[in-house]
Amino acid sequence: MASKTKLVSAQTHESGMTLRVQLILLQALIVAVVTLIAGVTAGVIQAHTVRDAYEDRMLAVAQSIASMPVIRSAFQDEDPAATIQPLAETIRKASDLTYVVIANADGIRYSHPNPSRIGEKVSTDPSVPLSGQIYMGTQTGTLGPSWRVKVPIFADDSQVIGTVSVGILESQGDGEFAGNLFWIIGAMLAAVVLGMFGSAWVTAIIRRRIHRLEPHEITALVHNQETTLHGLSEGVITVDAHGTITLVNDAAARLLGTDAAALADRPAAEVLDDDLLSVLRDGEDAGRPVIVGDRVLVARGTGTSAGDEAEQATLLLRDHTELHDVVRRVEAADAIIAFRQRAGLPKGLSAETLERVSTALSAHPGCSAAELGEVLSISRVSARRYLEHLASTGRALRSLDYATKGRPGTRYRANEPIGTPPSPAAPDSPGTVSQIVRD
Repeated sequence: MASKTKLVSAQTHESGMTLRVQLILLQALIVAVVTLIAGVTAGVIQAHTVRDAYEDRMLAVAQSIASMPVIRSAFQDEDPAATIQPLAETIRKASDLTYVVIANADGIRYSHPNPSRIGEKVSTDPSVPLSGQIYMGTQTGTLGPSWRVKVPIFADDSQVIGTVSVGILESQGDGEFAGNLFWIIGAMLAAVVLGMFGSAWVTAIIRRRIHRLEPHEITALVHNQETTLHGLSEGVITVDAHGTITLVNDAAARLLGTDAAALADRPAAEVLDDDLLSVLRDGEDAGRPVIVGDRVLVARGTGTSAGDEAEQATLLLRDHTELHDVVRRVEAADAIIAFRQRAGLPKGLSAETLERVSTALSAHPGCSAAELGEVLSISRVSARRYLEHLASTGRALRSLDYATKGRPGTRYRANEPIGTPPSPAAPDSPGTVSQIVRD
């Protein structure tokens, strides 16, 4: 698993860009897209703003001309153009407009930037202003496509007697918008450049925060931490400066008899008992035995404060239940061995049975292990072990019986101390060593 993880990480590192380049490119892309959207929006708004400003100015000029008494009275003259043309040109030049055209109800011009057009019929439809309404829009006239405003001229009796049409060439309005667009594009480019520098700065901060690690290295660290943390047999619990559990592994949850999800993000004081809280709070480097339920744990802690300031702390738990049971069994076995050593008996021998064998041997001297076993209703092997022990401790004597076929047999008799009257005994069996000695 570890080799496979290293292989995948190496492939990712070789085939992909570094984190620094990725962050800079991603942030630069975001800045560029946002700036482009903002620039396009600003351009559209600027285009509408320029046109609205021109239309408002043209409307104000047209309405002021239509309301001038000298203009309305000139419609009654024999040559209205003589009065209207000079006045219209003066207003046109002062207002920086492309044209100011004044016409009667039949559409005959009384003014025009090109004097030769005076007396001709207007080239666009005058029906809207002649109906008493105001027209604003784009039309193509003798001077080309233009933004224009047309307003009606009313007589004293509110009858429409003519129209005033003012406008500018569309190219003039587009030129002004293009000039504003230059500044918008410049601002967009400046924003992108500043965004690039900002991206590099943010990238540097982020990389310092993650210790200049690449994504594959971070992935490997997280994978190794998860594998190590949850593979430990030792329980690990980490709390922050506020006493809230921020990390708990599976071993800790198992030792405490609960789930890891039930411990995470919970105050330690609510889920840990007093002994564990004491170890966690005070710190314990050597380890302190703590009983939790039916388990014997050894707890070590780092302490939750440094001076007067609270800080993160870690509690380590190790299960010593099995070791405790082993120690108890060893202590019990040592006690039994010590008792047997004090009693002088090897393992497997009983003091009560030994006493019965010794008494029976005194009553039946010169018997074999099989014969003594029949007397005591124990096996020949058990009887032999007890007889051998008596012989090894000097409480019995061995003798060889050559009367048996094959290998000589062994017979035993109690070793009576000097001065003790001999116990009544059965006659020596033929063929024993003692009989040979008497003969």
